[in-house]
Amino acid sequence: MNSVAELNALREKYKGSLSLRPISKGGTRDDNIKREILICGGTGCTSSHSTDIIDAFNEEIKKAGVTDTKVVRTGCFGLCELGPIVIVYPEGAFYSKVKVEHVKRIVDEHIVGGNVVKELLYPETIQDDGSIIGIFDTHFYENQCRIALKNCGNIDPENINEYIANDGYAALAKVLTEMTPDEVIEEVKASGLRGRGGAGFPTGVKWGSIKRDDQEKFILCNADEGDPGAFMDCSVLEGDPHVILEAMAIGGYAIGAHQGYIYVRAEYPIAVHRLTIAINQAREYGLLGKNILGTGFDFDIGLRLGAGAFVCGEGTALEASIEGKRGEPRPKPPRMTEKGLFGKPSVLNNVETYANIPQIIMKGAKWFTSIGTEKSPGTKVFCLVGNIKHTGLVEIPMGTTLREIVEDIGGGIPNGKKFKAAQTGGPSGGCIPESLIDTPMDFDNLSKIGTMMGSGGLIVMDEDTCMVDIAKFYLGFTVDESCGKCTPCRIGTKRLLEMLTKVTRGEGTLEMLDEITELCHFIKDNSLCGLGQAAPNPVLSTITHFRDEYVSHVVDKKCPAGVCKALMSYNIDPTKCRGCTLCARNCPAGAVTGKIKEPHVIDPNKCIKCGVCYDNCRFGAIYKA
Repeated sequence: MNSVAELNALREKYKGSLSLRPISKGGTRDDNIKREILICGGTGCTSSHSTDIIDAFNEEIKKAGVTDTKVVRTGCFGLCELGPIVIVYPEGAFYSKVKVEHVKRIVDEHIVGGNVVKELLYPETIQDDGSIIGIFDTHFYENQCRIALKNCGNIDPENINEYIANDGYAALAKVLTEMTPDEVIEEVKASGLRGRGGAGFPTGVKWGSIKRDDQEKFILCNADEGDPGAFMDCSVLEGDPHVILEAMAIGGYAIGAHQGYIYVRAEYPIAVHRLTIAINQAREYGLLGKNILGTGFDFDIGLRLGAGAFVCGEGTALEASIEGKRGEPRPKPPRMTEKGLFGKPSVLNNVETYANIPQIIMKGAKWFTSIGTEKSPGTKVFCLVGNIKHTGLVEIPMGTTLREIVEDIGGGIPNGKKFKAAQTGGPSGGCIPESLIDTPMDFDNLSKIGTMMGSGGLIVMDEDTCMVDIAKFYLGFTVDESCGKCTPCRIGTKRLLEMLTKVTRGEGTLEMLDEITELCHFIKDNSLCGLGQAAPNPVLSTITHFRDEYVSHVVDKKCPAGVCKALMSYNIDPTKCRGCTLCARNCPAGAVTGKIKEPHVIDPNKCIKCGVCYDNCRFGAIYKA
């Protein structure tokens, strides 16, 4: 492809291939295709055997002699707990939790017979009058605004033609033919886009800090997503890999770089596979490489796989890993924009940040700032997981409250439990208590209450969660992931974990709680990089908002949530026990004894507190104390 005109012609040619889907914006439809079956091929649905479902659809369609239906493997739709997800267009029928044995019926009744199989539809899509609505019209998506996730679930991520048909690479063509590098940077600055990887630094300011000279420069993408419960970047890479390539090329043009690298963790095999395909396709189409679109601009991208070290999410540690060195941070200054990869000026942004760039270029900074808040414009993708009805990916305007996310989008807490807290920012963030559930979710408001946006993990916890145990869990993760280069992080976090462990065992004191707080601040103030500086955040936020739980552990020697095993015991209420013997038969330690149809008892000296008896009791006779 040697010109923008050729790119535009290709777009018009293939735009019709999307005409059955709601994203189509014109073009001539292929009249040979009457229906499309879109099946999620993201990691979540793949782990639920969506690949087998794809194979089954292709086989059943072939057996039925159907030639006007196409099966399309897409990226993640967002409603992960309903997977595997199958959407049939043009009806927009949303089949959830599909199994291989359902496929023949869907093909026979819907594809061949023309009758939607309502029994297998997601119930919310069936209206009172019997009509159906599409997946993006459900309550889950009602308050969402998809920018970074625009194409996820809508296109085949392994087909560059579908990306181009949906305005892909139009932003790159625009900057190369209509804008100077400085104009690109000013547009990004005006948009107010802040880094979605955690720190929230203004992207345009970062790009503008690179000196425009003849020195070699690099533009880097951080896809080393390591927060527990986070899979935003993974889903973008799996569902829309070309948007990252396009955005990096735009960034390369803006800062004067001709080489980019995507640092992606090797534990994301689907993302790596699709990125590899996308890079090869872009090179074949002349959208990466020499003289892109005949403009004289040269730019290429390479993949570098990380070994799963959490610390390599820090910029200088990431650079060291790309260079083949041990992944550990270095002191700053100099900043990466002055001396980065291979000692050359470098710009690093994460996946979600890049995913916003093409639309900012095409729709303008004014459009982007109309979404979100004044200081945090745009949207944020969150991984909504934990004790929540609808788990999955959500993209909401900045400033949406936590209550709206949990209750309106997430559907609330299941099993009649009460909301207790939400953890944001992973091991680097903190916990938001119920009293602050109306906090707007943006960079500044989260910082004010002692947590952070982070990359976008949002773990919801109910009343059965022990906040001391949660703090210990995240700190244990940080201790394991510390590179050990600086003493405050290497030693300080271990001492902190030791004290928290004592608290959960009932061996702590009130004085120890003060020591924990003091050590937290020391680690924050003296650690070399962001990993150590943020490691105490889960501890500080929980000890601030849930101090009564810490006090209960050290004074009453009780875990209010009944989670910490050392402070917990299982007992049997004799008035409720029916003597069914189920608990005794399943106890691995032989701690439960009693005769049939008579109340049983638990020997505390034998009980290993595994909870098997509690889980098996059908009469609610066993309780934690």
